[in-house]
Amino acid sequence: MGKRILQRRRGKAGIQFRAPIKGKIAPVRYPMIGGESEGTAKVTAILDERGRSAPLAQVRFENDRYTYLPAVAGMSVGQEFSIGPAGQPKDGNVLPLSRIPEGTRVCNIELRPGDGGKFVRASGTSAVLFSKANGRAILKLPSGKNILISDRCRATIGEIAGGGRREKPFLRAGARHHAMRASGRVYPRMRGIAMAVVYHPFGGGRHQHPGKSTSTSRNAPPGRKVGLIAPRKTGRKRLSRSSAVVS
Repeated sequence: MGKRILQRRRGKAGIQFRAPIKGKIAPVRYPMIGGESEGTAKVTAILDERGRSAPLAQVRFENDRYTYLPAVAGMSVGQEFSIGPAGQPKDGNVLPLSRIPEGTRVCNIELRPGDGGKFVRASGTSAVLFSKANGRAILKLPSGKNILISDRCRATIGEIAGGGRREKPFLRAGARHHAMRASGRVYPRMRGIAMAVVYHPFGGGRHQHPGKSTSTSRNAPPGRKVGLIAPRKTGRKRLSRSSAVVS
């Protein structure tokens, strides 16, 4: 009798599969809209948080209140920047999208006004403010996808720091193990077809092949719910006869 497969064990959300809380500094988000947390702020420290790809900037306001934001490329300790609609569109400043010129690169973008920042927070990433009209703004994300959000959402001008992080390779498996462990990711990942038949539905056989369809029902039991879960389509996309170009 086989053991529970990895997908089923992770689905139970055991402590061995969760991202560790130890080493976390504080929630990273913009201050609330309005009040005393708008105006000039100063960077008091650049910190490294476990499991986060980008460095953090500890920010102090004029009323001695602190918050933590993803550091922007070129940001340094002692640097002053502005938060709020009264600021200028310069690198490091936090402004509503309505006050940022079109074509500007921005990061740490809010999905809804006042949520603290949701998009483009990984190291070396930035989005482009494509256009603005009728209280809405269109942004092009690093993935190439365009999103439409309210122009009252705030964003930081510039690019998230730490852009060269991926250029340095993991020379030892132990270093990658600790990096994946810090963020609660699966490492190493073993292919199901390389396992024995008692450990995975795709395992076993004289050759490495699934032996069955890799499309799985949404209502499949936990021990069988592997592969492509309820896919809309599989395989290569074929052109219809009407859309084929005749040379």
